[in-house]
Amino acid sequence: MSTATTSFPPDLPAQWTALSDSEVSLDNVEQLLKPIRDDLWVSAACVDRILDDATVQQSLLDLGLERTDAAASRARSAATRVRRGSSSGEDGSGEDEEVVDGSDDMARHASLVSYFSDETADAQLCRIRAVLLERLDRLNTFVEICKEAPVEDDAEEDAIDEEWEDDPWADGPAEPFQASASKSSGRPPIPLSTFLTSHLAETACLLASQENFVALRILQERHGSGLWPYRLAILDCIPEYALASEYRDLLPSFDLSSEAELRPQHKPWRNSVDFTETSQCTRALDECGVAGLLPLPSDHPTLPARPQPLSSAELSSWYLGRIDYVLSSTGMVDAALALVQHAASQGVPGLDEVGEDLSLIARLVYDAPQAEDDAADDWSLERWRTMDPAAVVRAYLAHSTEERIAHDIQRLVMPYLFVLESRAERAGKPDPTLATRLLYDYILNAPLGIVAAIFEASKPTLPQGQRIIRDDEDMARLALACLYGSDSIDEWPTMSRIFECLPAWDTPDEDADEADEADTTIASLGAFVTPSTAQPRATPSDLFLFFKPLPTTSLSRALDVLDVHLESGEILARWSVPAPLRWFLQSNANISEQRARANRMARRSNASDDKLETQEDWEWLLEDMIKLSGSGESGSRSAFCLLSKDDIVRIFFSGLLSTGNFEIAKRLLRSSSLQLSLDQQVIEDICLQCSQEFYDNATSGNYHFGDMKLAYDCLDVPAPSARVVQEKEFIEATSRLCSFNLMSRPGIPISPIEIRLTKDRLSLVSRVLSSNNDAYKHTEVILDLVHKLGFRGDIVAEVKTLAMLAETALQVDDFTRAYETSEQMVDTVLLLRSSNPLGSEAPHIQEASEVCWLTCFQLGRHPEFLDVQKKLALLGRALEFCPAEKIPDVLPSWRALEEEDVARRRESLASRKRGARRVSAPRQRITGADAVSSLASRLQSMHMPDLHIPHSPDAAALANKAFSHVAANIPFSFGGRGRSYMSDDAERSRSGSRGRADGAHVVSEQASRVLQKGIGWLLGADDDV
Repeated sequence: MSTATTSFPPDLPAQWTALSDSEVSLDNVEQLLKPIRDDLWVSAACVDRILDDATVQQSLLDLGLERTDAAASRARSAATRVRRGSSSGEDGSGEDEEVVDGSDDMARHASLVSYFSDETADAQLCRIRAVLLERLDRLNTFVEICKEAPVEDDAEEDAIDEEWEDDPWADGPAEPFQASASKSSGRPPIPLSTFLTSHLAETACLLASQENFVALRILQERHGSGLWPYRLAILDCIPEYALASEYRDLLPSFDLSSEAELRPQHKPWRNSVDFTETSQCTRALDECGVAGLLPLPSDHPTLPARPQPLSSAELSSWYLGRIDYVLSSTGMVDAALALVQHAASQGVPGLDEVGEDLSLIARLVYDAPQAEDDAADDWSLERWRTMDPAAVVRAYLAHSTEERIAHDIQRLVMPYLFVLESRAERAGKPDPTLATRLLYDYILNAPLGIVAAIFEASKPTLPQGQRIIRDDEDMARLALACLYGSDSIDEWPTMSRIFECLPAWDTPDEDADEADEADTTIASLGAFVTPSTAQPRATPSDLFLFFKPLPTTSLSRALDVLDVHLESGEILARWSVPAPLRWFLQSNANISEQRARANRMARRSNASDDKLETQEDWEWLLEDMIKLSGSGESGSRSAFCLLSKDDIVRIFFSGLLSTGNFEIAKRLLRSSSLQLSLDQQVIEDICLQCSQEFYDNATSGNYHFGDMKLAYDCLDVPAPSARVVQEKEFIEATSRLCSFNLMSRPGIPISPIEIRLTKDRLSLVSRVLSSNNDAYKHTEVILDLVHKLGFRGDIVAEVKTLAMLAETALQVDDFTRAYETSEQMVDTVLLLRSSNPLGSEAPHIQEASEVCWLTCFQLGRHPEFLDVQKKLALLGRALEFCPAEKIPDVLPSWRALEEEDVARRRESLASRKRGARRVSAPRQRITGADAVSSLASRLQSMHMPDLHIPHSPDAAALANKAFSHVAANIPFSFGGRGRSYMSDDAERSRSGSRGRADGAHVVSEQASRVLQKGIGWLLGADDDV
């Protein structure tokens, strides 16, 4: 029975209770606790203290176990014996008791319950002993963990007594790992007090989260039976980035014999459990009705529990979930791959495909080249499985360079394609072309530099096993598709590298039928690559399908054409007019396209960085252009196959002139080495065309600089001819016109192109006269300008120009110059009449005569022109040149002027006879109003002759009718600076006779007004003047 408390120093319990946990030491245990003889109180005191000092905690546990040992023995004896009598010894063994049959569990349970009910102190001691044993096991584990923990320089050296080497509860000798902790023990992962009181599963989760796999391994080894239900929850606490190789012995394994999870072997500290830890004792303590000082050690964690081993499917599912979670949360493919490799080594089924995928992803992430400035992609199994194979191939080679593309394909892509083929075969759907199809698809969409590197690694001269593309015909098809499908215009060396890797077949010389077949193939290919609404652009993949059915002979001829096109492309690129290879197919039957490209080649060659400054450079250009023509080496398949050599020479010469290199052009025309087949007429046409281009592009009319100078100098290249001289004179005339500051619009000078596009160029002369006050004084200059405007030898234009000059002089009252100009005009008309065998019947003579008599009539009728003799001469010329039906309109003015002259002479003669001194009054300038009044007064005595024309209209009507035809044909006008002294009532008609002075006066006045108005409009005066 339990030892009764009789007497002990009353101050020992109080002193012990007064100590704090941090003050408890070995001396306190020896001096204050051990002397107390009450086993229950001492055991309760030992279990009540939880310290962080392992040595002191060991001392308390040992003392508590020592004081509870006797009670445990008594309880064990009570469970195995049934009492017959009531006497018993103090040591708990009675002589009147009988040992019962070991199979009678009910009797033993009842006996134990009865014992605990009678001996409450022993019941409490058994409860305490179970707790102390659990703590002692944990303390041993804690000491072992500290031994294995890494040593830190600043770690405190735990004072662990060497007595830990001996385990008093071990049945056998101490195990090696129970050796005492030396001074090199590391810092514990958690405090001892926490380790002793926390649930072991929660402690294991903490160690797992800290990646303290050594401590976790010790914990599971020593307390595996308690941690087994929570193993999966503990593994889930391990960080996803941790490699499986670091904790592989903690991962679940697979038992092939049972096809379930393998339960690992554990090494607890005690091979057998103490009686107080058995379920028999625990159940009896629960049923005895004795309230415990503290609850029995029990585990009720919040973690999910799986006490049963996992089946093969469940184990595979757990590994798959863990792998996917690791990959998706961290992107660390190596961690996921290590996990699946461990699972495969343990025989976990259903992970083969996942292992393949992870191996391929690992190659992509760790072996494939990556961009230095790009962040790494996050990969997951779900993303990988949703990608199509072509996208995977592109991902493998996304950052491959030309130097390593072949190596990357062999090392990265080929294994992936092999896996795809194997899976297709395992699925019962074999696809022998899968690998080549995916590889070709990548090549067709790769840059030309990558394609060239792949072709160099596939040369027919290499061993078959080393070649990436192993089929020669497919190489030709891929090359044709990639090159003709490319839009590149500056990678000609790369294209040549591709061509040099292609196979060469020995094909017989083609006959006429085969040549036609080749031409048909090229024509159909050109139509195929020409954009349309249905197919805006033919991709390399489309072209590969086009070349797929072609046999070897057709492919060989297509490669011959490709060779010609590559050479042509290099030539065009050399002269800064590059074109993609597809252009050569599209323009094969289009002469307009070829001519346009040839023009660009001839004209843009000098726009490149390397200027063509020497004759040798231009000769080189001409040789290349001829090489590309239909008469060149490549024949009907070249870039300019539809253009003859003469066409090319014309285009070249035109381009040369467009650059302004006229001296080189002259030397080339005289060069005997080139033997340019251009006659003088063609050269002249080209020069005129180029000159006109310069002219039209000129912004200034001054032919001493700029494009106008180039237009003028260009005409020095051909031999002089009428057309060349005429064009040069027109350029000179343009320069002179622009010097007069003619305006196209207010503030905007007239441009050369406007001058060329002016239909009536005499109107330009009229604008010069109207905008320059003194221009009319320079008759020869104006006439020379008219000649250079294209009217040289045109007498009618000269007469019209003189008429404009006379009208302009008349408008500024310069009668002397107006008369001189009129005389020159009359002489010109007389010369024209005398030189023409048809006389005045010729249309152009009639037109010149009509302009002349109207101008003379206007000046002769002008009231402010006071020289009667000159006026009579002018009116006489008007009567001479005017048509017969217009004589009645002119004659009255002449007669009136003649009568005035006769009267003046008579008066002068009478004065001389009378001896009177003739005094001439000074002439005064007559104003416009005076002129009209004086003219009216003089016309009072004028009488129209009676021409006996019945129902004849008046003079105004006749004048209007006479001038209507001429005015419509004279293409010039004048500014509005002139004056008219005539009335605007020309529409009124009156009939009169010679016997009526009023009628004669009115008719004469109106005729004069109408004539003045008509000739003014004819020569450019404003209607409202």
